[in-house]
Amino acid sequence: MESGRRAAYHPPVKRIAALLLALVVHALTLAFVVLGGWTIASGSQFVLSWALGALLLGIGWLLRPRLGRLPADAEVLGRSEAFQLYGMADRVADRIGVRRPAKVAVRDLALDTTYTRNGLLRTPVLVVGLPTWLALAPRQRVALLARAYADLPSGEDLFVGGALSTLAEWRGALMGAAPLQVRDEAQTKIASSLGTLDTVGTGYEVAGFLGRVLGRLIGGPLMLVEYGLTRLARSGDARRAERRATRARRILTAAELAEINALLAGGRYVAPMQAAFLRGESVAAIRRSALAPALLTRDGVYTTPPGAELLGSAESDRLDDELLRHYTRAIRGFGLIT
Repeated sequence: MESGRRAAYHPPVKRIAALLLALVVHALTLAFVVLGGWTIASGSQFVLSWALGALLLGIGWLLRPRLGRLPADAEVLGRSEAFQLYGMADRVADRIGVRRPAKVAVRDLALDTTYTRNGLLRTPVLVVGLPTWLALAPRQRVALLARAYADLPSGEDLFVGGALSTLAEWRGALMGAAPLQVRDEAQTKIASSLGTLDTVGTGYEVAGFLGRVLGRLIGGPLMLVEYGLTRLARSGDARRAERRATRARRILTAAELAEINALLAGGRYVAPMQAAFLRGESVAAIRRSALAPALLTRDGVYTTPPGAELLGSAESDRLDDELLRHYTRAIRGFGLIT
């Protein structure tokens, strides 16, 4: 019984430890910003104070938590031009219990669909991968959005994840300090032109060696912190998976969730669409071919595409009409999907 109590208490201990360790990392980042600002304010009449303060502020900026942003290839759609898509996204969000997306964007070659909150204002953004969206039946589209909404990380996950991204920046700056080939070549050319190859080369190598030693002296403990925080964060994987499954089951059955997970993991729908594109087929033809498996009954009889409570077949067709221009552009790059 005593061991059972310890096992039940262990996960909260790890959660608290992860939060405290993440808090220390974020506090260190904030310390750079505060110290930089104080250095400039207290010695504003000195150039050296400005230089040192700017350096500290720059380090704080480099190590800041990433607040999320849209991928570079994402195109945000206006609500007026994608009324059906926004409407469906809103209905599924309401049923799952998350905020409705303020922005809906599409990506031509991305297979995944994600829901995140970006920026300081934590703006909810839904990003739809067009190749996958084109291949899904209405009920599968609902399942895809439910899955994306259910994957939304908690505030705790974002806090710990931000600390891990900061530690990764530290590791890259301190432990990835090997000499750059381009820099070596430039140094060699400059030294040769000055006729002081041996002297300059030796000084450059010594400075680089000392920098790498210093980086490892500081980076070693930070790598241990990163390792420890990563292990603590992973201890909550089962809890996060259960939270995602609980959210998704507000709309999906366990079988439907397993079906969409298997479909996305296998990616079997991509190759037939690529082949259809190479044959010069239209968007409508590619859509019909992709839907064929969903149209077959157990007796092998074709039916109309199965609708869902939150997206009927007619609504799904109107949604495709809205996205036709984007589909047409996207299929030109389907051969690049791997």
